[in-house]
Formats: sequence, structure tokens, C-alpha cells
Amino acid sequence: MTQTLKVGLLGFGYAGSTFHAPLLRAVDGIELVAVASSRPEQVRAVLPNVQVHATPDALLMAPDIDLVVIATPNDSHFSLAEAALRAGKHVVVDKPFTLTAAEARQLVALAERQGLLLSVFHNRRWDADFLAIQQLMAEGLLGRVVHFESHFDRYRPLVRQRWRESPNAGAGLWYDLGPHLLDQVVQLFGLPQAILLEKAALRDGALSDDWFHALLRYPDKRVMLHGSALVADAGPRFIIHGTQGSFSKYGLDPQEEALKAGGMPGSAAWGRDDLPGRLVLADGVPRELVGPAGDYTRYYSNVRDALLHGAANPVPAVQAWQIMVLLELGWLSADQQHWQTVPAALAC
Repeated sequence: MTQTLKVGLLGFGYAGSTFHAPLLRAVDGIELVAVASSRPEQVRAVLPNVQVHATPDALLMAPDIDLVVIATPNDSHFSLAEAALRAGKHVVVDKPFTLTAAEARQLVALAERQGLLLSVFHNRRWDADFLAIQQLMAEGLLGRVVHFESHFDRYRPLVRQRWRESPNAGAGLWYDLGPHLLDQVVQLFGLPQAILLEKAALRDGALSDDWFHALLRYPDKRVMLHGSALVADAGPRFIIHGTQGSFSKYGLDPQEEALKAGGMPGSAAWGRDDLPGRLVLADGVPRELVGPAGDYTRYYSNVRDALLHGAANPVPAVQAWQIMVLLELGWLSADQQHWQTVPAALAC
């Protein structure tokens, strides 16, 4: 492998064109050399110097590609990742990792046998608000956290004709936003003891869940995760209560909207959150808390360093497998209407 990581991108829909292509192009030492898409003209209009393949198989046969990024619909993640690994390519898969935990575990084992890097794009580890929370907790200002709420609410009242809102496996809000919220919580607190999920399809004409509410049980705290597509007046993104104070934060990380608007990472203001958090300690005096800027490019710069310089995988596939287990347990909980215990062996 050369000192430039050559990357092929499978899929140029929302995830591929909005997130992966701009982020890959923004990172030094990475070259996006090929895209596989059923809409080649759309790719060429944005990336005129990149080779476009009509099929994933054609891209996987290219000998000069070191890393394959899979940004296709969820139900194709497993088959494409398996094919890429068998073709000798390192692989990044967009979240959710696969449709099932069993599929995820198979890919983890295959990557280990092949001696290849397998990583999952849990990019919201690099949200500005989440980085602020990690900093806040590292400093211990809240004492012992006893209550944690994470909301990802938006106002999208019209059901669109797209795979994310179809009745098919892997569609719906729990599989779309649940991986983000679960991954952030596990990064903060480790795996929970049990999970309880309620989900619903509340919009007119909804074909899949567009509302969820999950409770996670820990020995010394309770965690609530919530997502909805029918919130015109959003409340706090995060609410945290501890033994020495509370923290709340409104607004979403600005990077997705900036990428949708055609912005490119690297500017001085990139990822800066203009809505500070609110910190209230025992004295009752509200304080503004401004955290570090968010930066999704850190994911790909870490992947680059893992492959070229032996650094750590930024999101090991086994961690994404754990999230898949939690997603499945949540789904089972919603169907059976009771708590599901998280196996102790999941931490291994």
C-alpha cells in the first residue's frame, strides 16, 4: 500500500454524496478514485475526475483500490461488505452495520481471518455537542451521572418514497437514528443491563416506525433515548442530571446541514456549534458551556492512520456488532412489550 489511501465508494445516494464523498475528499492522504452507482451522470457532475463503475462488482475488481466504503441501502450492507472483504479490500460500512447481529458477527470473523480492517461509520462520536459532553464528564463537573436523555427529533411530516421509510427490513427511525444514540451512550457509560423500547408509526401514511422511545437500565443511572419525525418545536438534544449539577443542550450538530448545503470541511468555523450548552451546578447559577468543534473528518483521518501507520481502528467492527445486538433487543422488546436483558457476554 502506498502512502496515499485509494478509496472506492459504493453508492452515491444521500449517505454517499452528502457525507462520505465530501469527507473523503477533505482528508489528506486519502484519494477517492472510484464510485459505483446506478446514476453515473450524477456522480460525474460532482466528481468529474473519479472513475464511475456501473456495478459494485466492477469496482471491487479494481486492483488499485485499498479501501471500499459502503454507503448503500441497509439491506445490501452485509452482502457488499462480505464481497469486498473476500476481494481483499479493507472496508468501511455506513451505519447500521448490517440488518442483524448474526450478519455483523460473520463479517467481524471474516475480516479477522482475512487480516483486513473493518470499521463502521458511527460519525456522531465527532458531533460538537457529544464532544462537549465527553469533556464535561471527564472533568467530573456533574458528579455521578444518574439521569441521561438523548433526543433526536425532527419535523418531517410527509412520508417520502425512499427505502428509509419503506416497510422493508432495516428501514424506519429506530434503525436510522437508534444506532447513533446507542453508540454515543455506550461510549459514555458502557453496555446497559437491559433495554425497553416502544416504537410507532405516527405520520399519516407511514409504512415504518417514525417514533421511538427507549429506556436503558444501568446499575446507578437511567438512560432515555428518543426519536421522532413529528416535532416542530424541538426540546433539548441532551439532558443530563448528576449528583453535583445538571446540563442541557439544544440544537443539532451543524455538520450535516453544512454538508447538505455543499460546504466542505476545513474552514476555520467548520463544526462550530453556535448554541452553547447550559450548565447548572449546586450554586444554582446557570453557566454557558462551549465545547470543541465537531469534525467528522477525524473518523477518516483515523482510518487512514490505522491503515498507513498502524494506529487504532476508530470504530472497531466488534463495537458496531454490539450496537446491532442492542438494536435487535430493542426491537424484540417492542414486540413483546417487556424489558430485554443484555447478555453479559456481549461485553467480551
